[in-house]
Formats: sequence, C-alpha cells, structure tokens
Amino acid sequence: MPAFDSWRSRGLTDMVPPSPVPGTFDWLVSIFRAHQKWKEIDHKTQRLYEQGLALFANHILKDGSRAGSKQISDFTKAFVDAIYAKLLIVEAEDAHGNIVKRERRRYANAAMTACRRAWFVGQRAQETKVPAINPFSRMGLKAHAPGRPARETPTATWDELVAFRMSAKKLGYNSVGTAALLTWEWLQREEHVFGAFEISHYRPKERPNSVKIVHPKNGEEAWWPLFDETGEPLFPELMAELDAIKEAIVSGLMFRRDHEHRRSRTPLPWITARKDLRYLRRVVRKIVVAAGIRTELSFTSFRHGGFTEGADSDLTDAELRAASRHRSTRQLPTYAKRTRKQLISGSKKRREERTKVAVISTWNDT
Repeated sequence: MPAFDSWRSRGLTDMVPPSPVPGTFDWLVSIFRAHQKWKEIDHKTQRLYEQGLALFANHILKDGSRAGSKQISDFTKAFVDAIYAKLLIVEAEDAHGNIVKRERRRYANAAMTACRRAWFVGQRAQETKVPAINPFSRMGLKAHAPGRPARETPTATWDELVAFRMSAKKLGYNSVGTAALLTWEWLQREEHVFGAFEISHYRPKERPNSVKIVHPKNGEEAWWPLFDETGEPLFPELMAELDAIKEAIVSGLMFRRDHEHRRSRTPLPWITARKDLRYLRRVVRKIVVAAGIRTELSFTSFRHGGFTEGADSDLTDAELRAASRHRSTRQLPTYAKRTRKQLISGSKKRREERTKVAVISTWNDT
C-alpha cells in the first residue's frame, strides 16, 4: 500500500540523488534549484515547491522505479495526468484496520504547479535538452472536487478582533494581540508580520512618520504614512502599541514571544529559523478558544477581515491594491500607481466605517 503522508516532512535533498542522471526529472529539479529564479522565490513558496516536487518525483511507478528517475523526453501529458490521478487519492489504514481512501487535492495541485514551474525554468536554462512542450501546463486543475463548495478562509469581524485582543492580553500574549491589529490595519500576511517586520521598519530616524511595509511573497516594498495631512495619526491604537515595543526592543524582529525561553535570555521570535509558525498557530487557537469566538478563525482571518472592512468602506480597487500591494484586481488585469494620497484616503475610509458600527475599544480598556 503506498503511503504518501510522510511527503510533507521530506526535504528536496531526500528526493534528488547526489548526481542525478542528465535528462531525468531529478536532473530537471536540480537545474531549477540552481537557477536564479529559485533564489527569487520566497522561503515559504520554496518549501511548498520542494514538497510538491518530492511528492511527484518519489511516486513509485508500476515498474518499481521512481517518477523522478525517468527521462523527461519521454514525458507525455497522459503520463503526467496518470500520476496526478494517483497522487490525488491517498490510502490509509484506520483504527480498525480498514483501508480508507481520502482526497488530498490541495497537495496534488501544489505538486503539479511546482513541476510546471520547474519545467519552464529548466527549458529556458537548458532549451536544447528540455522539451519546449510542458506536459504540466494547462492541466485544468480544480481547486475542489466537483460538486463540493470551495473552501474559504473564515473572515473575522471587528468585534471578534476586539475579543481576540482582549483575550490575548489576559493570557499574556500581548505581542499576538498587537500583531492581529496590525494584520487587520495593514493587510499583512502572517509570514511578513512575524518573519519580516523589523524594528528598523517602524518610524526610523530618517522617516519618523512612516512605516516600511515589505511583502516577501511578491517582493513589493512601500513606505506607509502614519499621519494624515493635518498631522493626525491614522492608526492611533496600533501606533501606541508599536511605539511601546520599539522602546523595549532595540533591533531585530518586531514581534517576539511574550514568555522567556529556557535556552535564551532574550525573547525568541515567533517564527523559527526554518520559517515555521506552527507554535504561533497553536497559541492563536488557544486565544480564540479563550475569547469565545468562532473556533474556525485563524490569524489569517483577521487579514481577511481587514480586506472586508475596506470593501465595506467603498475603497476603490486602487486604494485596496495600494494597501495590500496586489498588482491586479484579479488578485485582490489593470495596474495602478500606489500613492500616499490613496493610502491616507483608504485608511480614513476604513476608520470611518468602523466607527459607524461601534465605538472602538482601545487596548487599555481592559
């Protein structure tokens, strides 16, 4: 019985032989990893690509060989489709010894996406050796099984954010409560909030009225204004909390664990050296349960809540893209200039919409 559940824990080094045979899929992956395009990919996406490439390459064929050992010149669309169908379904044994089949569409799709990217990059790097026709292209991958609704990330409301922050403070996780407000206000992904946002990005001496926003996923950077044209703060609650953190921490990542670690005298970052956030997510779940809000909510739910608030505030597509750094309306195919005026206007609209619903609960109310 094939067992593929362990693929998520495998690294790419477990998949590619030390000296892959030229022309094989393993060789193609090695070309991809050595290319500049690989270095331009953010760390999280690299890990997803590694897992996806390993899932495909380690698939055992009927003749007992690995898919990764096969010559790519022999790859056909039918061959790729057949492996995809196999990867889509995984068999496991339940507690009673019964064989249970389940679908893992998300991981199978991610594998095909990684293979498609590897083929395109390899073809440009080795165009005389890699066929021009990419068998992983135009596969018509579906995000969910036919007849099943699409899975969406639950969106938090402003009241749920307030409750989450109050709960975080009571449990001693002040940094997580502040980070939740930040992801709501500035529409940042959790990888950025906990893995890229540094003390030096917030109100540095050369730009005391701005904050540097970095998006690791697409490489976009921007300086956000923290005050409007009259000098009024655009994010008073958030700024007060970040100012306090900046006074206590001289350099490095803004958000660190609130409790001391036995192996370190200084607070450790929430994100690990391997860019992992599993511990943070366990803490977030603990806070959610204690707050008595919907248990399906995650840290990402607060970012989605910020987007929803922006839409409810009648922000234009340009204003939303200025905030989120999305390049197109499809992602949030027209480009728009991100301006200081758009950022200020968008921030004001959202705050006005928020106060229509309820009086803002500040961090110091509890």
